[in-house]
Amino acid sequence: MSYLDPSQEIRKHGQELPHWQQGAAMQFVTFRLADSLPTAKLRLWREQRDAWLKVHPKPWTPAEEREYQKRFIGHLEELLDQGAGSCLLKEPGNRTCLEEALMAQQGRKVEHHAWVIMPNHVHLIFTPLAPMEKLIQAWKGVSARKMGHGRIWQKNYRDTMIRDGEHFANAVRYVRRNPAKLRPGTFTLWEGERARAVK
Repeated sequence: MSYLDPSQEIRKHGQELPHWQQGAAMQFVTFRLADSLPTAKLRLWREQRDAWLKVHPKPWTPAEEREYQKRFIGHLEELLDQGAGSCLLKEPGNRTCLEEALMAQQGRKVEHHAWVIMPNHVHLIFTPLAPMEKLIQAWKGVSARKMGHGRIWQKNYRDTMIRDGEHFANAVRYVRRNPAKLRPGTFTLWEGERARAVK
């Protein structure tokens, strides 16, 4: 299993908020439906995050990573979990379209470890075997076409390279716990062998 190696080169891509990929280093990615966050709340969140990022550019120390997660990601996750927007992914047929898109390249261009499809967003832990932005573009594009609701996805996505085994285990537990308050049949949780071994 390949984790982030701070001594090795990291490829940056993306304009608004750069994404980071280091070969086949494992990633924890979240993407969401375009209507999943109230505009005013999202604007305020972005302003506060952008101000913090100017003072704390990547790559981050573990302490900076924890601060970012606590200040910004935790708050964003709370907003997402409030279930705003159309929540198209609550419908089993729509989730099936996304599941098929995610798993189409399993073992060839991606190695999935765990993912959860929530009503308005998705969390994934995977090892990219191709450029990450191309994988996510394909997952969003194929699933949107199959669902037939037009442009449903947020333009960007949030990514974090997995640092070590403890970080991986914590990410798996997070994915596992995310749908705890949802009714059965409104989400899909999938775990591979490595994730199932996490207690």
